[in-house]
Amino acid sequence: MRAALLAIAMTATLAHAADEDPYLWLEDVEGARSMQWVKDQNAITRPQLESKPGFKALQDRMEKVLTSRDRIPMVTKRGPWLYNFWQDGEHPRGILRRTSMDEYRKPAPAWETVIDVDRISSDEKEAWAFKGMTCLYPDYRRCLVSLSRGGADAIVVREFDAVDKQFVKDGFTLPEAKGDVVWRDLDSIYVATDFGAGSMTTSGYPRIVKEWKRGTPLSAARTVYESPASDVGSSPVVVNEPGRRYELVRRSIQFYDGENLYRQGDKWVKLEVPRDSNVDVMNGLLLVTLRTEWKPGERAFKGGSLISVDLDKFLAGGRDFSLVFEPTERVSLQAAVATRNLLLLDLLDNVKSRVVEARFADGAWKLRPVAVPDSSSIGVNAVDRNENDDYWMTVTSYLEPTTLYLARAGSDSREKVKSMPALFDAKGLSVKQYEATAKDGTRIPYFVVMRADAKLDGSTPAILYGYGGFEISLTPAYSGKIGVGWLEWGGAWIVANLRGGGEFGPEWHSTALREGRQKTHTDFIAVAEDLQKRGISSPKHLGIFGGSQGGLLVSAAFTQAPQDFKAVVSEVPLADMKRFSHLLAGASWMAEYGNPDVPADWAFISKYSPYQNLRKDAKYPRVFFTTTTRDDRVHPAHARKMVARMKEQGHDVLYFENTEGGHGSGVTPAQQAYSAALIYTFFRSELK
Repeated sequence: MRAALLAIAMTATLAHAADEDPYLWLEDVEGARSMQWVKDQNAITRPQLESKPGFKALQDRMEKVLTSRDRIPMVTKRGPWLYNFWQDGEHPRGILRRTSMDEYRKPAPAWETVIDVDRISSDEKEAWAFKGMTCLYPDYRRCLVSLSRGGADAIVVREFDAVDKQFVKDGFTLPEAKGDVVWRDLDSIYVATDFGAGSMTTSGYPRIVKEWKRGTPLSAARTVYESPASDVGSSPVVVNEPGRRYELVRRSIQFYDGENLYRQGDKWVKLEVPRDSNVDVMNGLLLVTLRTEWKPGERAFKGGSLISVDLDKFLAGGRDFSLVFEPTERVSLQAAVATRNLLLLDLLDNVKSRVVEARFADGAWKLRPVAVPDSSSIGVNAVDRNENDDYWMTVTSYLEPTTLYLARAGSDSREKVKSMPALFDAKGLSVKQYEATAKDGTRIPYFVVMRADAKLDGSTPAILYGYGGFEISLTPAYSGKIGVGWLEWGGAWIVANLRGGGEFGPEWHSTALREGRQKTHTDFIAVAEDLQKRGISSPKHLGIFGGSQGGLLVSAAFTQAPQDFKAVVSEVPLADMKRFSHLLAGASWMAEYGNPDVPADWAFISKYSPYQNLRKDAKYPRVFFTTTTRDDRVHPAHARKMVARMKEQGHDVLYFENTEGGHGSGVTPAQQAYSAALIYTFFRSELK
């Protein structure tokens, strides 16, 4: 049946080539015609959902969750200070604040406001969003602050004095553009930005890195690296340690393919490692995370392994690498975090967290497993990698609120610093992990959160969530929005760990690249059908939800298997895969999906591209598309064009576009709460 549907969809594809598309005008992001269309669609959707019983109460509860003073204020240590960015009802755009370690340990720390984004926005009459701050080691007084309009990826950069708590007059400033800046020393920075015509790649990112001296115009900055326009982009990296500074340029040729150049004196030397690997530096060691097998010397290392070598010896030609970690079929490395003297390995074992300490001694790595709670997601991050081996550990799960600990390597004992109170009523809920079997026999794990006493007769309203791309893993996490919006109401929340993600390492991802992308979609459909077999839910009570790549996933799923679902939310989605590489950052994702301008690639992309596979004679579940005008990563036209074509074909579809939010659902807690209330009200009304 599905094969027949795809064959029909392929015929439809030929009738809607990009140059014949009547909805190309919707790619004009803020054009008068396109924005009037957006207003018209919002005027249809908003009253439909706002008028549902309980909408306002749900919106208010969502906002309380997002602005709760009981949330854990996560911090970044810079010198003696712990910095935290905080948003609440009083500071909707947020404040950057700081406190001491001793004060932070208290239940109610005293905070000092450093930057007030709401005040800056009011003074400058601009809707600013805070996008981070990088400060100069070792005193962290001078900082480079990034702000964006409406939450977009494009940023403006301003130099800031963290002692005087004000922007530096005549300091380093950069106009709005996508890019990166890092400190080299007090009087020079590395900058990758839009330097003018020809300086950006076809993906919309900088291809030139320059060294900019204080007191000189940006036009006088010295070029240190320049990559071809066909690359994804290039960016500078500086890593500081006591007594040593590592300066690198990272060239992204494709999304998973690149080169790393290391500065030796005034020369830039390419690090001869596999182009699809990731590199880091620590205590004079070069760390290489492999995606595919590599044999640098006498020994071959598996893809997914982490290996190390003395950096100076490597630069002199040495290739005597040591193994830090080697994956197994169901155990993969998610991250390696450096402290002063060791690495913390963040592992996934069948999508459940493990932590291992790795210490380099006597020419080899010694591993020590850290005792952590079962069936939880564990996050680790160094407190100050240049100072000691202390690290933060977060412990969370679907039903247990997040707890923050202060730990020290070498011991399983840790200090409980903060814990989040329950944001929703989890009484009577249970979490189970199941596996579906894909068409090719692959086992696809998924988590189910639902009432323990729910009848397994298919009557439970359920939302199936997925992503399945870019080697990103979906792990258990506590969410007040999901709890308040869905679980308390009686719904089941299901998360699928699909191929294309990173749950089982690089091969789990690579098998679903390009011509393998359909595996992600069939995995998702297989989970939906497994839910039916187990009686957890049924097509008339099952909704699907995904954002970005996940928006592509659910859009492909409802066009391929409409009979399996009742409701769909596709958030900031990719959808027009014929045009994706020509829209904003889309060209950077051709390593993931292929190049639709190449006939051989379009042959497999066209089989699942949601926009081209829409059919007038199909009976689709009700679909709700959301996006934002300020999304400069995934073009809002993907969602706009899906809605326009579905309406043209007579399908029932809803649409909401927020003017702010970037590649998300809003900048302020009020905006995010409103978007969430729309989504869960939609699911409640459709799946009840």
